[in-house]
Amino acid sequence: MSRVLTKVGLAVALPAVLFAIWWVATEGSDNFYVPPLREILQTFPDVWTWDRIRADVLPSLIRLAVGYTIAVFAGVALGLLVGGSRRVRAVLEPVLEFFRAIPPPVLVPVIMLFAGIGDTMKVVVIAAGCVWPILLNTVEGVRAVDSVLADTCRSYGITGANRVRHLVLRSASPQIAAGMRQALSIGIILMVISEMFAASNGLGFTIVQFQRSFAIPDMWSGILLLGLLGLALSVLFRLVESRALAWYHGQRRAQRGPS
Repeated sequence: MSRVLTKVGLAVALPAVLFAIWWVATEGSDNFYVPPLREILQTFPDVWTWDRIRADVLPSLIRLAVGYTIAVFAGVALGLLVGGSRRVRAVLEPVLEFFRAIPPPVLVPVIMLFAGIGDTMKVVVIAAGCVWPILLNTVEGVRAVDSVLADTCRSYGITGANRVRHLVLRSASPQIAAGMRQALSIGIILMVISEMFAASNGLGFTIVQFQRSFAIPDMWSGILLLGLLGLALSVLFRLVESRALAWYHGQRRAQRGPS
């Protein structure tokens, strides 16, 4: 119990200090663009009512979920293909490095040309940005499969889908999870950016509308909500990851020994 309280205390301490600094630094501020934190917090419940959450926050989260899911399936499938074959890797690696070097926000105008300005464009932008960390981590995870385990599978005649499921995916899963964690933060950024272009709802659209109408405390409350959503999604991801990779974390604790 004391260890849990210590971990919670350490996790909460720095955000509490930063909020306290923000509160003190802006208290009494007469700068129109930097209102006091007290005013932003008072504005928050008035702005983010259930109706606005249903109209703007939920569509953003649905786009993020769809684009992220597409990126996970595409990244893992392509990563298995590239990581499992030297010839495929030699052919595709230059092309992948070329596309990986292009920042996804640059592709937004291009994607708008063929996908329109609806939800499809936003989902494609999110998927196009999230796929790279998942793909590259999957490739490295597949390449790092233990050769002894691979030989053992071969000796027992475990091939095809069973080999991929029981050996390759299981061995590469810690690195796949690391790529998915990186992709989640990229997805949130691209969700906001894509909604700033020709959108009619969503968090990015709403924050831009607040800025254009000079509703500065409302705009700051939207930025605060984005941070809270990112934190909540990160905590949720860690919970799912700790359960899915319990064997891996247990193995690492055993290797480190008692502390």
